Amino acid sequence: MFDSLPVLPLFNQPTLAPVAVPEPLTKSAKLWLPKRVLFTPDALDEPFGQQILKRVTAHGLDVELLKSNRLTNLRGADARETYRNAKNTLAVVKAPPGALRLQPTPPSADWQMNVAEGCPAHCQYCYLAGSLQGPPVVRVFANLPQLLENTASYEQPGRLTSFEVSCYTDVLGIEHLTGSLAECIRHYGTREGARLRFVSKYDHVNSLLDLPHNGRTRARVSLNAEPVARRMEGGTASVEARIQALRKLALPVAQGGGGYPVGVVLAPIMLVPDWQEHYTQLLDRVAAALDFDCDLTVEFITHRFTPGSRDVLREWYPNTALNFDESLRAAKRNKFGGVKYVYPPDDMRPLKQFFYEEWQRRFPNAPMLYWT
Repeated sequence: MFDSLPVLPLFNQPTLAPVAVPEPLTKSAKLWLPKRVLFTPDALDEPFGQQILKRVTAHGLDVELLKSNRLTNLRGADARETYRNAKNTLAVVKAPPGALRLQPTPPSADWQMNVAEGCPAHCQYCYLAGSLQGPPVVRVFANLPQLLENTASYEQPGRLTSFEVSCYTDVLGIEHLTGSLAECIRHYGTREGARLRFVSKYDHVNSLLDLPHNGRTRARVSLNAEPVARRMEGGTASVEARIQALRKLALPVAQGGGGYPVGVVLAPIMLVPDWQEHYTQLLDRVAAALDFDCDLTVEFITHRFTPGSRDVLREWYPNTALNFDESLRAAKRNKFGGVKYVYPPDDMRPLKQFFYEEWQRRFPNAPMLYWT
């Protein structure tokens, strides 16, 4: 049915030779240990900030105690040096008052509740490019307990209210240094009317398995076809390691797992050469790993970019394989006049049909939450 579907020249290659499906590689993500760790005075005044300080020093990292609450001297001689410096920097700060005014984040969740901003991974399509101000330093919020308590005012009586903590960071990628995700899971485990959602490309889930989540946290793993993951998701766990982490999270507690509701986030779906074959193999591997009854959902997110993110990504990754040719895309505008470039309808329709049919065939009882 799908043999004649088009393939966009997503990669910057003179030809689009078929890419063989590589053998699965199980490789755990290397723990991110930044070269520079900064603490502002406000952060050190917070009890949770002191907990982060203990975690950081336990990993043998040197700490700079800043004299003011401003982060300075973050830029290098050029964009590439600024990027390298920032990606090796952890700054523990107090979230500003504006962080208490939560923003809606459909279709992922009702509200975003950020524990940090900035991510240790090196994804060449990074959605944070152009979204965050300044160099991409990982900023962790030391007043997390205050932020969590604030979410109670956003809960709506009579219905479940969901909170997403992965909008601006990979919470699992920094968890060994912060403990923020565990703090959130414990908190929402006590909130009958609220649900926590997170997603990660990392596989270090063992510390989460025994937490009292009470079924109120949905642990999701971001997955992609092997050519995309291996080529464009630097610093993350291999796809197979993520799938095995998903299995651990979903397994019943009696079988040594976490007993979490889980989810697959297929993102960003790309029209790479032989994409049907690559994504078919991926879905088969997920089905083999989740060979037991579990609470599972899926979210489908196709690749898109904005002019701003494209310009930033070209600075960060000058040798990227991504093709940002706007003529190959459809422009999609929001109510504020902003534009992003998505796959045109003639490509989007068969993509959506393929994934919906293939998912439903393997997981008839696992809801497909949205396609975007």
